[in-house]
Amino acid sequence: MIETSYLICSCLSNSVISQSLTTVMTIEKYSFFKAYNFTKLEMPFGNFYLCDKFCISELNEGIHFEWENIVEVFDKIQNFYGKGGKFAYISNRINHYSIDPSNWTKIEQSNFYPFASAIVIYNNSSYMNASIEKKFTNISIKRCMSLKQAIEWVENLKEFN
Repeated sequence: MIETSYLICSCLSNSVISQSLTTVMTIEKYSFFKAYNFTKLEMPFGNFYLCDKFCISELNEGIHFEWENIVEVFDKIQNFYGKGGKFAYISNRINHYSIDPSNWTKIEQSNFYPFASAIVIYNNSSYMNASIEKKFTNISIKRCMSLKQAIEWVENLKEFN
C-alpha cells in the first residue's frame, strides 16, 4: 500500500516536476467541464465522471481505495460503457489517499478494465507513486501534469481514432 502524498521523494526536490506543477483543481471547476456532458457517479469514496471515451476519478481525502471499492465502481462503469466497452481511465489526484498498487494487476486480470490510464500528478510524491503503480501492470499508464494534458492524451489514443 502506498500513500499518494506521504511517500518520501527527496531525490526529486529539484526536478522538472517541481517546476511544472499546476493548480490542484476538481474537474467541475475547469472551463471545459460542461462540453463533455459527463455522467457523475457519486460514491462514498469519491466521484467518477463518465463520458464517451473516458472516466475521471476524484477520490476523497484520506480514504484507502480498496479492491472492494474498485469492484463496486467498475460494475457501475461497465453498466455505462457496456460489456467489452472501450474506455480510458484518468485519475485526477486532487486529494491524498492510499491505494495498493498491486490492484492494477487485479484490474488487468478482471474481465473489464481500461485499455489505458492517465494519472494527474500535483506533487513529487504523486509522481513517485504513479511510477510505482506503472510497474504493476501492462496497461498503458501516462503521468500527466494537468487534467487537460491527460484528457488530450486520451483523446489522441489510436484506439479512439
